[in-house]
Amino acid sequence: MAKQIPYVDYLVLGDQPHLVANECSGCGARFFDRRNACAHCFGTEFRTVDIATDGELRSFSIVTFAAPGVQVPFVSSIVDLGGTSVRGNVINTPPDPDHVTLGMKVRLATYVVGTDDEGTEAVNFGFEPVL
Repeated sequence: MAKQIPYVDYLVLGDQPHLVANECSGCGARFFDRRNACAHCFGTEFRTVDIATDGELRSFSIVTFAAPGVQVPFVSSIVDLGGTSVRGNVINTPPDPDHVTLGMKVRLATYVVGTDDEGTEAVNFGFEPVL
């Protein structure tokens, strides 16, 4: 099997890929980037927490125009994963309103976005419909 690396720091690969967030010990706010202080309560203590992999599509846009080299159409979305909002694309389904609807159940899915000269694969995440 090829060596794989996550496309973003907060994606954990392996048998059960999932996202991790920094959760404020004071108020429970979650952030996917490193923080010196919480944007909600200004606390400075954080712990790493695993994020649910199943959720619900809360908002989406079917993108039909993009920068050169970006394949369109695609579905940009915001998903609620057990109370944590996550931005990501809806994948593994046609990008149209017949297949993507508000409130639909989705789950985290991974896919290879590129491979370097040594065969190492960069792996990103998206959300696929739960059928």
